[in-house]
Amino acid sequence: MSTTLTKAIVTADTEGRSRLLGRRGPDTPTRPGLKLRNRRETATGYTFLLPWMIGFLGLTLGPMIYSLYLAFTRYNLFTEPEWIGLDNFVRMFTEDPQYIQSVQITLVYVLVGTPIKLAAALGVAMLLNYRDRGSTFFRSSFYAPSLIGASVSVAIVWRAMFSTDGPVDNTLSFFGLDIGGWVGNVALVLPMMILLAVWQFGAPMVIFLAGLKQVPRELYEAAEVDGAGPIRKFRSVTFPMLSSVIFFNLLLELINAFQVFASAYIISNGSGGPAGMTNFYTVYLYKRGFADLQMGYAAAMAWVLVIVVAIIAAILFKTQKSWVHYAGDNR
Repeated sequence: MSTTLTKAIVTADTEGRSRLLGRRGPDTPTRPGLKLRNRRETATGYTFLLPWMIGFLGLTLGPMIYSLYLAFTRYNLFTEPEWIGLDNFVRMFTEDPQYIQSVQITLVYVLVGTPIKLAAALGVAMLLNYRDRGSTFFRSSFYAPSLIGASVSVAIVWRAMFSTDGPVDNTLSFFGLDIGGWVGNVALVLPMMILLAVWQFGAPMVIFLAGLKQVPRELYEAAEVDGAGPIRKFRSVTFPMLSSVIFFNLLLELINAFQVFASAYIISNGSGGPAGMTNFYTVYLYKRGFADLQMGYAAAMAWVLVIVVAIIAAILFKTQKSWVHYAGDNR
């Protein structure tokens, strides 16, 4: 028995050393077999990726490259593109006052609407974080506008609500504020659009709420022991622990705000009025490209928007090191 056991141990040890040294054991596949298996796995992976790759090349990358070419041409969809170099970009910044106005209106919408929307989302998320009873119902209720906010039907309803003799106008008149409809008021139509954007705070709210659930309660208890009040706890605990979520929401909402289109187009009936105050960047781009058939000029506008958004995203990623805290960071 001892001799048989010894031989078995020696055999097992020899096979183990052979595998460690890369030698082929009785169950180890040959090198040609390994290559064949790897090729089959690679082929299978690319087969599953093929539909996405075709869609990406044909529907995303290809049109982007072609639109970059069109940005340097004069093109009206019916004739061959005519190469004009940088004329579209020069015209954009020096000869088109409506373009400058669309840029200004869009910047006001982004710089005012985005912070208010994020502040509302964070405030409601903090309230829901301390409420257990009915929290599911309230989360769903607040999230619903984000699902339907960009739809045509909501834009039509919003326009009806803020028109002359609409519900908002009648309510304000009841309290003695006769300001008329907001839709046709040059001073109020942009705040109305910002209010519509803020109303859709449900998506960032859900993300904020998920982040708040991850903040350890021990940190708040320690802050209370040190005598910290609500504002101090927010500055010293909530904001640092939620900074990565704030960064994520800020980046997404800035990008989305630059692309506002459907609500502005529907509320203004595609005119961008009154006095161009709903002529947002994408609305003006659409009008130039599909109403005026200046597709080359519209392509140039689109690429300017892409570059601006990319620069803003790069700045955010560069500066986030100074204020965004990630778990495990020693900063």
